[in-house]
Amino acid sequence: MKIEHTITAPNDGVVAELLFAAGDLVADGDELLRIDSESE
Repeated sequence: MKIEHTITAPNDGVVAELLFAAGDLVADGDELLRIDSESE
């Protein structure tokens, strides 16, 4: 059974790095990715 969760970001930007791989187990509060903020 697959479960989908919506993840919201605190600000606009581009995903710079994923900190996990498909199939990895993650815990509540784990950092999942890094975002490069867009500067105008």
